[in-house]
Amino acid sequence: MPWLTSADLLHLLHLYGYAIVAVMVAVEGIGLPLPGETTLVAAAIYAGSTGKLSIGLVILAAILGAIVGDNTGFWIGRGIGLRLALRYGRYVHLTERRIKLGQYLFWRHGGKVVFFARFVVLLRAVGAFLAGMNRMPWRRFLVFNACGCATWATVIGLAADAAGNEFERLSGPIGAVTTVTALAAFLAGLVFLRRHEQNLADAAERHWPGPLAEQVGELR
Repeated sequence: MPWLTSADLLHLLHLYGYAIVAVMVAVEGIGLPLPGETTLVAAAIYAGSTGKLSIGLVILAAILGAIVGDNTGFWIGRGIGLRLALRYGRYVHLTERRIKLGQYLFWRHGGKVVFFARFVVLLRAVGAFLAGMNRMPWRRFLVFNACGCATWATVIGLAADAAGNEFERLSGPIGAVTTVTALAAFLAGLVFLRRHEQNLADAAERHWPGPLAEQVGELR
């Protein structure tokens, strides 16, 4: 959000304190383009430089906001994600067989995806929705998501509090490196899927036999 400057964030922090941290992080987790991590960084720096906020409560607000937002995104994905994929997936070559493959991969590796999604810009916004769409069991999602949210908020919050404005200067390059690393891992995963798609799709079909429309019926 280019129109929300650092001065704007500081003003919001002065007015609303911990609440604005929780709200920004939560709304980002739902999938809307608000600067959740940037707000956490700004709040941690503000806490360290002014003493008007407690870094412990800033981190706690970010954890709670992240968990609430991600769980909201999960249930939105659970409710409408599969329906959208079935209705519009053909326009992007997303067949039922490939949707089942995605479900199978989340069934096997969803915990890792959910945990590390908190640290990657794009995945932070859509990871919970994808977990819900791919029918990851909610209790498993909750455990890995809570661990990821707590680790993310603690690491980012303490680092920003300790490094101050220097962390804000470095956060751009760090984010870029993280994004590039995640993109490289994503591309490597695509290559792996292309080579093993047939076998994995067969395994997914054995795990979830029958048409996906039956799953949509179960969600009603």
